[in-house]
Amino acid sequence: MKNMKVIGLIPTRLNSSRLPQKALMSINNIPLVVHTYKRAKLSTKLDDVYICCDDIKIQNAVKKFGAKVIMTSKHHQNGTERIFEAYKKLNRNYDFIVDIQGDEPLVSPYHIDQVVSFHIKNKNADIILPTLKADSKNNTNIIKVLKNTSSFVMYLSRGNAPFEYKKIVPKIDKHLSIISFLPNALEKFAKHKKTPLEKIEDIELLRALEIGLSIKSLELKGDSFSVDVMKDFEKATKKMPNDKYFKLYKS
Repeated sequence: MKNMKVIGLIPTRLNSSRLPQKALMSINNIPLVVHTYKRAKLSTKLDDVYICCDDIKIQNAVKKFGAKVIMTSKHHQNGTERIFEAYKKLNRNYDFIVDIQGDEPLVSPYHIDQVVSFHIKNKNADIILPTLKADSKNNTNIIKVLKNTSSFVMYLSRGNAPFEYKKIVPKIDKHLSIISFLPNALEKFAKHKKTPLEKIEDIELLRALEIGLSIKSLELKGDSFSVDVMKDFEKATKKMPNDKYFKLYKS
């Protein structure tokens, strides 16, 4: 088997709705999105990594830290559409495209490696979506993943899913923002208009399910979280100094 070529793309935008300009908020004197980039660069499975942004302010800031960057449109509806534009601009062929959300400054390089390795072994799946076990119910910022017995995703929700009608659910499966796409699946997604359930829940991967793409999931261990609100940013700021991966790039 030939060596698989894998690109890591980090979508980010300046005017995020819940926490404006969070991409450039500083944690230990490094912009949030640069933490994501530096940690993605520690992955052993990615051949290259780019930040895909919509504003010259982000481009100028991340270049100071040596990050590779691709400018994209301000008019994308989500990060998946943004990375597809960036992928086309690269004009190179890759076997897998890994979407690493720019608002996870504590993302694990090891988790990225696990996702890529899993997709190489499960190329029958259009998309790979990892999950972490979590306690967080009643939090609409956390997306819950419902899988079938073959680990294919059936549904995603911001609500408490599954609903505890007859049995208590001690842990939920939390959407982790490292998503591996086959190139044709990414293109099919990006070229399709928003779908009904996607509009209702505001979860972009529901579009993939609604148009018939297959999403397979694997359960990872550890901890990572998106910085969606100021409380998340404060949590990340507190955890960063003692993080083992931060020690590898902080200088």
